Amino acid sequence: MSGNQSSLSAEKYSYHLPVNAVSFGQVSVALLREIRSRIKSSDEGAFINLFLIGDSDLSTQPENQDFSEWVEKCSALATEKHNRENPLIKLWHLYDTRTLSSVSRYQKLITFHELDQLTPLEKNVARNIDEIYLTSKYSVDVFKEHGIDNVKFLPLGFDHHNFFRTDKKYFNDDRVTFNLVGKFEKRKNHKEVIQAWIKRFGNDNRYFLQCSIHNTFLTPEQNNQIFSSIVAEQRCSNITFLTFMGQNAQYNDFLNSGDIVIGASGGEGWGLPEFHSVGLGKYGVIMNETGYKSWANESNSVLINPGSKDEIYDNMFFRKGNAYNQGNYFTLDVDSFIHGCEQAIEKCRENRVNEAGLSLQKEFTWAKTLDALTCPKGMDSVSKTKAEIEASSPYNDGWTREHYRKILNEEETIEKA
Repeated sequence: MSGNQSSLSAEKYSYHLPVNAVSFGQVSVALLREIRSRIKSSDEGAFINLFLIGDSDLSTQPENQDFSEWVEKCSALATEKHNRENPLIKLWHLYDTRTLSSVSRYQKLITFHELDQLTPLEKNVARNIDEIYLTSKYSVDVFKEHGIDNVKFLPLGFDHHNFFRTDKKYFNDDRVTFNLVGKFEKRKNHKEVIQAWIKRFGNDNRYFLQCSIHNTFLTPEQNNQIFSSIVAEQRCSNITFLTFMGQNAQYNDFLNSGDIVIGASGGEGWGLPEFHSVGLGKYGVIMNETGYKSWANESNSVLINPGSKDEIYDNMFFRKGNAYNQGNYFTLDVDSFIHGCEQAIEKCRENRVNEAGLSLQKEFTWAKTLDALTCPKGMDSVSKTKAEIEASSPYNDGWTREHYRKILNEEETIEKA
């Protein structure tokens, strides 16, 4: 079994995860694959306690009957095997009040956060979670600025199962292809990126822009209306809007077909498509802000400066006055963006493979992600103080006091090792 096993091994936890086609689902499946790799099929305890959020949907994944049956069996057996004393790892939205409910006494929550503010609802939910894992160092700082200290940074991993270099030749000419990724949203600055790119590179067939920004929460008609409004009356021969890709194999081909990926979101939790593109050896034009800063640097990417901060509200996904998702995002600095594109083109002309980007595959792995969740190397001062208070509080029940005493004993063992 791989990984540091100084704390509970991964299969000793219970899990509450969405297994679906969107980003949360991709992260859940990657974690489950890593857990599965650590359990021998012949083991009597070969199944974990898995509670599903919504229906299981593995349609984006390569067909694997063994893994599908394992997920199904883990879910079916969970209510027969689970004990509330098993700590729980949950992946879900912070703003959903259902996050407050837990099948275990001790809950670790993995979540994404993109903005610079927390609402009263979000702060209250956060304070009632034992440990929160955020995929952005920027978000960790935001939480701490709002008085939430039970937060830790959790880097995600490169998904080797779904994404790999194909080394195919996708075009018959020497064009430099830009890929724009992520579902269409205001915070991702898609409109501004496309319009700036057209102004500089439009109808210059040495360069092409492929936009895979279909938003599955909108109808096909709504998506097409948005794309048409962005380009307006401009006739541009070197830009294309791609339809939704329902399988990761298709998306892997798309990522491989590009030379340069654009990551200009002004509020990002991690940036999975951009991260995987750079990890595949593509050059990145990446905004030096929010979740991107957790993995993008001057070595593996061309970093661009943000513009100003602006309110996030779009009356679609972010509505002013809601009890959640309030705050600001970073706008696009057009001059910095175009300069970044020109720098990336120069790099691409010199070498079609971003060698520094390939190192992300080894630097960020799902084994490391799972170990960070299940095998902490030690407690920070805030967590230790909280554990000491909870372990001796007369207001806690016997189980809670004993649980925190056990955590403190484990910490003492780690410190002595």
